[in-house]
Amino acid sequence: MKPSVKDENISCLPFLKWAGGKRWFVKNHLQTIPHNFNVYIEPFLGGASMFFALCPSNAILSDYNINLINCYVAVRDNPQGILELLEEHHNLHNKEYYYKTRATKYINDIEKAAQFIYLNRTCWNALYRVNLKGEFNVPIGTKTKVLLDHDDFNKLSEKLKNTLLQSCDFEESINKASKNDFIFVDPPYTVKHNNNGFVKYNETMFSWEDQIRLSKALKSAHDRGAKFLMTNAYHQSVIDLYKDNFHLSKVSRHSVIASESARRGLYDELLVKNY
Repeated sequence: MKPSVKDENISCLPFLKWAGGKRWFVKNHLQTIPHNFNVYIEPFLGGASMFFALCPSNAILSDYNINLINCYVAVRDNPQGILELLEEHHNLHNKEYYYKTRATKYINDIEKAAQFIYLNRTCWNALYRVNLKGEFNVPIGTKTKVLLDHDDFNKLSEKLKNTLLQSCDFEESINKASKNDFIFVDPPYTVKHNNNGFVKYNETMFSWEDQIRLSKALKSAHDRGAKFLMTNAYHQSVIDLYKDNFHLSKVSRHSVIASESARRGLYDELLVKNY
C-alpha cells in the first residue's frame, strides 16, 4: 500500500463553491481521513473540497451532474483557455450580462465550463439549480468578482491530471473500489428539519431508495477491503442503515443557504466510517 498524499501537495483551493460542500469539514475534521490508501474515489464530487485538500496521486471522481464533470474536464485539459474566458466574463460582468450569459447555450466545451464557473461565482449563494428543462435558473447574487485571488488554473489542472472524471450514478464509481482504496461519500441529500423528510434535489430525487442503494454499495465495498468515510443526514432512518456494521459519530455545521442570516443555524450531520 503506497502513501496517497504528500504534504507538499496540500495546496489547492477549490475553484467552485457548492451548496452542501465540505470546506467546513476539511477545515475541522481532516484528521479523520486515513493516512494511506491506493485510489481515492469520490462519487458525489460537487465542489471537490476533499479532493483538493488531499491532492491524491490517483483518483476516480464522478457526479451525476454532467455539466459539473465537463467543467472539471475542461479545467484539467485547457486551464489557459478557461482563464482567458473568465477574464472576459470578469470585465463584462453586470446584471444584464449575467442574465444574457445564463441564457446562452454554448457548444464549445471550454465556453461551457467558463460559463459554469462564471455563474457559480456570481449567482445567489453559489447554488446550482435547474428547471424542468434542465436550464440553470438561479438569479444573480451579490458577488461581483469572477476572478479570485487564489485562482491558479494551471495548478488545478496539474492536480487533476491523474484523475478519471466521469458523469455516472454513484454505484458505478463505488463498485470500482478495491482493497485499500478510499471512498469519500457526501450524498446530495436534502432534509427538511421540521418533518425529517427527504426533499427534491434538482432534476432527480435522491430518494430513500437511493439511500438504501448507497448503503448496500458501501457494504459491498467494505467487504472488498475498501475504506470509506461518509457524511449524511443525521436522521434515525439513516443511522439504522449503518449502526450494526460501522463506526458512527455526529459532527455539526452551520447552514449557509438560508436567505436570512437569522435562519442560518447549526445542524448535525452523521459521520460513518469503516476504519
